Amino acid sequence: MCLGIPGKIVDIVDDANSIAKVEVSGVKRNVSVALVRAEGIEPGDWVLIHVGFAMSKIDENEARETMKALQLYGQGFIDELDMLHSSQIE
Repeated sequence: MCLGIPGKIVDIVDDANSIAKVEVSGVKRNVSVALVRAEGIEPGDWVLIHVGFAMSKIDENEARETMKALQLYGQGFIDELDMLHSSQIE
């Protein structure tokens, strides 16, 4: 199962290559924000992430509601978190 997980941008770590540090469930990872840069990404923004890539920009309320819904997926949600935790984009 492929799920998108909400994450909060905490820093733009490589502006030239569109890499941001994003926090998801207490874990911080570098993710590519290249697909959403045109939407104006900055620290404090929320994005929907799948396997190290920000797929869309969302608001904080949508992020909270999405996390609640994702937790209902049980193992699918855990698997997606595991993929995020193991991803390394530098």
